[in-house]
Amino acid sequence: MDYKIVVNKDKLYDKNYFSNRELKVVSNSLDEEYLLEKRTLRAYLSLKDDLEKDNIFIDIISGYRSIEEQEEIIELFTKKYGSDYVNKYVAGVNASEHHTGLCFDIGLIIDNKLVYDSDELLKYDDIFIKIIEKLPKYGLILRYPKDKEMVTKYNYEPWHYRYVGNVTASLIRSNNLCLEEYDELYNKSGVILINKPKGITSRDVVNRVSEVFDTRKVGHNGTLDPLAEGVLVVTINKACKINELLTSEDKEYVAGVKVGLETDTLDIEGKVVKESDKRISRDMLDNLFKSFPNKYLQEVPKYSAVKIDGKKLYEYAREEKEVSLPKREVLIKELELISYDDSSFKFRCVVSKGTYIRSLIKDMGDILDIPCTMESLVRTRQGKFLIDDTVNLDSVNISSKLITISDALDIKRIEIDDKEYNLICNGASISNHYNIKDKVLFIKDNRVIALYQNVNNNLKCYKMLK
Repeated sequence: MDYKIVVNKDKLYDKNYFSNRELKVVSNSLDEEYLLEKRTLRAYLSLKDDLEKDNIFIDIISGYRSIEEQEEIIELFTKKYGSDYVNKYVAGVNASEHHTGLCFDIGLIIDNKLVYDSDELLKYDDIFIKIIEKLPKYGLILRYPKDKEMVTKYNYEPWHYRYVGNVTASLIRSNNLCLEEYDELYNKSGVILINKPKGITSRDVVNRVSEVFDTRKVGHNGTLDPLAEGVLVVTINKACKINELLTSEDKEYVAGVKVGLETDTLDIEGKVVKESDKRISRDMLDNLFKSFPNKYLQEVPKYSAVKIDGKKLYEYAREEKEVSLPKREVLIKELELISYDDSSFKFRCVVSKGTYIRSLIKDMGDILDIPCTMESLVRTRQGKFLIDDTVNLDSVNISSKLITISDALDIKRIEIDDKEYNLICNGASISNHYNIKDKVLFIKDNRVIALYQNVNNNLKCYKMLK
């Protein structure tokens, strides 16, 4: 469940976002029962206990509400306080945060009496300031901060809190944001091209991007080993759904080769298993590059993440267990010698998905009859993404420009009308009156909705992207 979903007058409540929440019961001092999402309840109770140490006593006065309950409250408050009060303090039927189960209102216990009237509570702003300071510790935010009325479109309510998680709550507090501003800054989907530095894993890159954009929905395609550098295509949020389409692209590399030794990992960082004093010549390399097959079955390295019987090959290798290494057909589309001396050489190649450059170099060594191992590797291109278009990992920030899903994919785009929008949003199949041969991106108001695919001349949902 996404704890950062915004619900307001512009982004109305959608029950699909909260279908997997778990609501728990909590009672107050008046024996009134309320429902809160389980993490939200835990945060509320922890805050309550903490405040009591400072002789500040709070009690819950509002939690989860159904649509029907919200309608009843609007009607009741309109009769009791008038429409002006309702417009000031009560959200519209589908614009209420209380439908999420992630928010709650608190009252103050003053002189053993629960104060819950809004106008009365505003008199205790000095107490609320102390309470608000503690919120990030428990993953809570003040939902409607002072001086943010023009953004939230609701008045300041120091008693109304929302659970978003500790990291997000700290970001919002330290940057003086309201949830709407946070959503505008951080709720982004797209692709970012990272120039992966040597010495870290692809997962390390993902973790850094995840931290910057405050989301766990970050992926990458085309893993680069710690030794390798260059283009790493990183997807964020909804763009993670198109990972497989980006991974299928050809890749270009520049590789450095150490001649005269071979290691167990097939790169320079491994344990040496073969050595030779033989040296290479230009003629040997020219013959190698001319004769090397364009298509062949390549053996997967034993130090790789390929699984055999549910276990990764590198796990077998570390346990020193022998296992039959699988072979995969690969395409070597371009192969070009860049430079050489008698103990090393450098080359450029364009290869198909799934090609291991470490294995390619070993296979070159087998043809030369001299052990060879990978000394360096730079991925200079993946599909249409070039190393010149990448950004350094250290420079990535929340303002870094993302490539949109539609721009990342070389797939036909079609703007749809309201009728097809409703069908497509529900994942329904539609007739192929657009004469699509393979895949199509459906767009509504310049926003990507879904990726569809031709199946027996009907268009069926391949990925929902809205």
